[in-house]
Amino acid sequence: MTPVIAFGEALVDMLSSRLSDQSDSPETFTPYAGGAPANVAVACARLGVPSRFLGMLGKDHFGDFLAAELAGHGVDTSGVVHTREARTALAFVYRDTNGERTFDFYRPPAADLLYRLEHLPAGVFAEPAILHLCSNSLTEPEIAETTLAMADMARRAGCLVSVDANLRHTLWDEGAVDVTLVTRLLDAADLLKLTTDELDHLRADHPRDAWLAERLVAGVKLAVITDGAGEVTLKGATLEERVRPPKVTAVDTTAGGDAFIGGLLAELAEFTARTGIDGDWYHDRDFLRRAVQTACRCGAHAVTRPGAYAALPDRDDLERLRP
Repeated sequence: MTPVIAFGEALVDMLSSRLSDQSDSPETFTPYAGGAPANVAVACARLGVPSRFLGMLGKDHFGDFLAAELAGHGVDTSGVVHTREARTALAFVYRDTNGERTFDFYRPPAADLLYRLEHLPAGVFAEPAILHLCSNSLTEPEIAETTLAMADMARRAGCLVSVDANLRHTLWDEGAVDVTLVTRLLDAADLLKLTTDELDHLRADHPRDAWLAERLVAGVKLAVITDGAGEVTLKGATLEERVRPPKVTAVDTTAGGDAFIGGLLAELAEFTARTGIDGDWYHDRDFLRRAVQTACRCGAHAVTRPGAYAALPDRDDLERLRP
């Protein structure tokens, strides 16, 4: 099976016990292992895919906690670097009664922002793999340079690059993402995942179809657009498909998108192991529909449970969500 390599932030989600309509109730915070790329690495490992996480953690209690959680879920952590120069990042997570969340990030400074190309394990892209990235590793110049260079290295080595936009405006100066920089990363992807809200923010007043067409011209082979509990849209040069996810009652949406892309990458890892990573997976409508249906079940399972790693499904969980 084609291995998945996820690069970026691993952090601790401090989940509030209080919902937004319970402002008078006592509040406590429970630590859960998280961080979007780390979530994806765990999601793939739980589905039986060889999975590796690359990133930097602080030499502190939370860094040890995350490293143990990643390894405990079967993720290869040999590419994780530990440092005393910065602490492991934290995110305080608040939910409303529909499970939708808001974040207070304690980053920067944070250890994950200090990862550089020199920290890459030797021969990391020597064999075909899927590299997964997101925009949270663009928020400072040095980590942005590392991320974009890593995407270029992977593509030149014949690997497949997956990018989840995963916009978190509060992580950026002035509270707004650098659209030009994020778009550079999106255009480095073979597989692009974004939400309808992210699409609308990035395209601004540019027509939706024209903006997506520009991404395809830049080299994106397939764009996958999610819309919460609504339909998922697949857009490629020769196809446009829609898939409806199963209906569930959301408790915590923190890991929903990461579970979705993890499920999609797990299906892609299996498919490319048979056909070759440079094959035309993005033209195969039957495969893509099945893969997105699996991804939808992964996301649906995750939002019914609190936390990130702890909410991600295995194969048995997915069987219970089959229609």
